Amino acid sequence: MRMPVTAPIPLLLVALLVTGCATGSPGPARTTPPTAAPSTATPPTAEPLTAPPNQVPSATAGPTSQFSATDIAWLQLTVAMTERLLPVLDMVPSRTTDPAWRRMAERVGAVQREDLGRARRLLAESGAPATNPHEGHDMPGMVTDEELAALQSSSGVAFHRLAGQHVRAHLAQSVRIATAEQRAGLHPATTAFAMTVVAGGNAELTRLERMDRPPAAGP
Repeated sequence: MRMPVTAPIPLLLVALLVTGCATGSPGPARTTPPTAAPSTATPPTAEPLTAPPNQVPSATAGPTSQFSATDIAWLQLTVAMTERLLPVLDMVPSRTTDPAWRRMAERVGAVQREDLGRARRLLAESGAPATNPHEGHDMPGMVTDEELAALQSSSGVAFHRLAGQHVRAHLAQSVRIATAEQRAGLHPATTAFAMTVVAGGNAELTRLERMDRPPAAGP
């Protein structure tokens, strides 16, 4: 069972933004869709990400010495979050005939797949474990199995509402943690990657906001 979000965001940033990664008794799975962050809001001050001690590369270990614990932690979380968003985007063509939504899913899906490949390549270069340390976690921006099931049983306007909330939550959280990586990361290629995630995420959030606006009334 997934472990629920209970800690405030500033604290989670210190702890890898891994909500639900703390040990303890698991609580009930999240059943309500995430609330999207406004695309025009200034990202909150991000504190350094950290990784568990057993995933921190040795300071003298070959190529991994170029990667900090923050770099690896961000890459691992990016992979985990992206892997959970792609199934949502893949549902769009079969759940709606709205051309704007189909274009959005195709556009965002292409970027997310490119980012996923880039994150995986950097993790391989770092020498970090290939396993996903966030498997089964429930955290901001990560779609749960229960939420995927709800999407699979919806269509039309209901699907638009749920899918839109998940895409926005993912993009908003991606911008937040990528901002933390930009400020605290060490590996040049990884911090440069984070910069593209921030720029692309903010741009897509703006497009989604425009999609939600009602059409202007005629003369």
